[in-house]
Amino acid sequence: MSGAVVSLATAAAGRRRDSRRDAGGPLVLLALAFVGVLVIAPLALVFVEAFRKGFAAIAEPDALAAIRLTLLTAAIVVPLNTLFGLAAGWALTRFDFRGKSVLLTLIDLPFAVSPVIAGLLFIQLFGTRGPLGAWLGERGLQVVFATPGIVLATLFVTFPFVARELIAFMETQGREQEEAATVLGASGWQTFVRVTLPNIKWGLLYGVILCNARAMGEFGAVSVVSGHVRGETNTMPLHVEVLYNEYQLSGAFAVASLLTLLALVTLAARHFIESRKGEPS
Repeated sequence: MSGAVVSLATAAAGRRRDSRRDAGGPLVLLALAFVGVLVIAPLALVFVEAFRKGFAAIAEPDALAAIRLTLLTAAIVVPLNTLFGLAAGWALTRFDFRGKSVLLTLIDLPFAVSPVIAGLLFIQLFGTRGPLGAWLGERGLQVVFATPGIVLATLFVTFPFVARELIAFMETQGREQEEAATVLGASGWQTFVRVTLPNIKWGLLYGVILCNARAMGEFGAVSVVSGHVRGETNTMPLHVEVLYNEYQLSGAFAVASLLTLLALVTLAARHFIESRKGEPS
């Protein structure tokens, strides 16, 4: 009797697996169709157009200036955001203090504020009629429509990425190892360098990669504060827009292919880091 029951249960389980497999096939095909139309086809079109027209447009002076400005902005913004993220993650996950929830809310503020609005705020603050812009202008310092404004706008838009990643990562690890190191006589700096930093290295790299990708691809805030001066304040996304608006499609696709390569490298690095985050340090 028990054998018959087991056989019936096994047969029922097999039928359920078959039914799930039969239902899952169309869903998988539907998902693949969406991915193909919305993701793969546009990416392929960018590279096809870039290769078909050639990459000569990348070597033009305005394109090279846009690439240099983009790299310079990322080289400034990413290290600053990394330092801020480390400090914020350490403070918010290892200490209890008044105003902790307010600090968390402020870190999330750039996620809620439109990048265009952020650019307008910097215009109001550092423009010629702003409270700081007039004072800086008297001393020969220009922020808006110059590289400093682009750096500040990008810094504002991207500063939550490293901090938020580290906060979530460090909360899951707890404080036990740091507390043990403190009991054994390690100083705060020694505990951070020898215990905390090795444990969070994959989360830190994950946040840095996302921050770098957003810094290089930021459009809204940078578009407002840059002034669109060709060869001076145009980053790569802005240069793509200028070329497209001027119907220079070959140049637009050529520069866009560089940004697409950056996105693909970011995805590959993200997948690698996600596969390593669960491994012991």
